Amino acid sequence: MEANGGSKTATPWGAARLVDELTLPQRAGEKRFASVVQLLEAPRGERLVRFAYSTGGTGRRGPVTLRLRDLKRLRAALADHPDLAEVLRLGVG
Repeated sequence: MEANGGSKTATPWGAARLVDELTLPQRAGEKRFASVVQLLEAPRGERLVRFAYSTGGTGRRGPVTLRLRDLKRLRAALADHPDLAEVLRLGVG
């Protein structure tokens, strides 16, 4: 999923602009959810990375757990998200 035009989002450090977003669909048995990785930018240019998960399109709080095969899919998906790939430095390519 692409970022939606730099929308604003709240962080513990104040408002930030959404620069890019990657959604990784997952499932555990019958449960379907998605892990979300967002690249945010604070007003003074500081970059922040947020990991979250969602169920039914609604963002949730709590830990994000990725299986090794999910990490492989994340690395592959980062090819379409160069800004996130740069800050995460997960050896894309």
